[in-house]
Amino acid sequence: MTATDPIDQARRTVLAGLGTLALGLAPVRPASATAEKMAAAIAAFTGGAVPVPGRMVLEVASLVDNGNTVPVTVRVDSPMTASDYVAAIALFNERNPDSGIAVFTLGARAGKAEVSTRIRMATSQKLVAVARMGDNSFRMHSADVVVALAACIEGEA
Repeated sequence: MTATDPIDQARRTVLAGLGTLALGLAPVRPASATAEKMAAAIAAFTGGAVPVPGRMVLEVASLVDNGNTVPVTVRVDSPMTASDYVAAIALFNERNPDSGIAVFTLGARAGKAEVSTRIRMATSQKLVAVARMGDNSFRMHSADVVVALAACIEGEA
């Protein structure tokens, strides 16, 4: 068989058409709708203030095998004194049914500004951690996570 064989050429055409059809049948979710939903949840947490990057780290694997249990740790660089402390840390996601994952309330007596939890992720998406500082300023850090096996899909549209 050569590349110009009519049977081989027909097979390639059919396979290419099936691939295109499969891509066309995949559910498409507008990225702006989910990004807007997450941005609205962040704005509600910050009271409309714009968080700035820096002074914090969001630790999460960039590729997770199973979205049913994804370990997440957030650390904020703060001395945790009466004048410089973290008041709260919130986690947000882009594509789960609810954009707000959790809010952890801290204070100057917390000792260190670090929280850890496990979350469920419906699909590959962006996670954002936002910290409210004692002076009502906001810090943020984000990470993109690829999920091989999805969770939380029963509420998806």
